[in-house]
Amino acid sequence: MTNGSEKKEDMVTLAEAKEQVRRVCTRLGLLHYAFAKTLVDELGDDKGKQVAMNAIKLYGKIIGGKVAERVTATGLDKSPQNYLEDLPLYGMHEGTEVRDVEGQRRTRAYGCVLNNVWRELGAGELGRIYCYVDPAKYMAYNPGFKSIHYKALPDGDEYCELGVVPTTEKDREEFTAKDSDLKSIDSA
Repeated sequence: MTNGSEKKEDMVTLAEAKEQVRRVCTRLGLLHYAFAKTLVDELGDDKGKQVAMNAIKLYGKIIGGKVAERVTATGLDKSPQNYLEDLPLYGMHEGTEVRDVEGQRRTRAYGCVLNNVWRELGAGELGRIYCYVDPAKYMAYNPGFKSIHYKALPDGDEYCELGVVPTTEKDREEFTAKDSDLKSIDSA
C-alpha cells in the first residue's frame, strides 16, 4: 500500500528467478577464478593458492560473523541447529536434499553453478579453493563446529555432501593461524 492506494508488485516466475540467481553465481564463479588465477600467475602456484585460501578464510569469517549477528539478534544461541542458511534456495544448484548418512544429518547439493563454471574452464583445483568457505563460515559462526565436505563436485564427485561436526583444538588453532590450511580443517 502506498498513500492508501494499491501498488501492483512485479512478479516473476520461479524459473525466471532461478535464472537470475544462476547468472549471479556464474559471475561469482568467474570472479573467484579470475582472482585465484591472477594470484597464482603473479605469485607462483603455492603462494598464489595460499593467498587465495587466505581470502576465502576472510570471506568465510565475514559470512559467519553476519550469520552469528542474525542468530544472536533473535535471542538464540549459536548452536548448529540455529545456523541461518546464507545461500540462495533457488538457482545455485539443480537440487538439494537433506539425508541421514551414518546417523548424521548431511546436505547434498547437485549441479552447482560455480562448479560448472570451473569445470568449463578446466579449473577445478582453483575453483575448489572457493569451497573452503564452508568450514570457514561455520567456524566463524561457532568455533566449536565446522561444516565439512564429505564429497565435492570439484573433486570429481557426483554431488557435494556436507555435514556439521565438532572441531578439535587442532582445527581451532589451524583456523586462527596466519596461513591456515583450510584443506585440513575440511575433514572429519
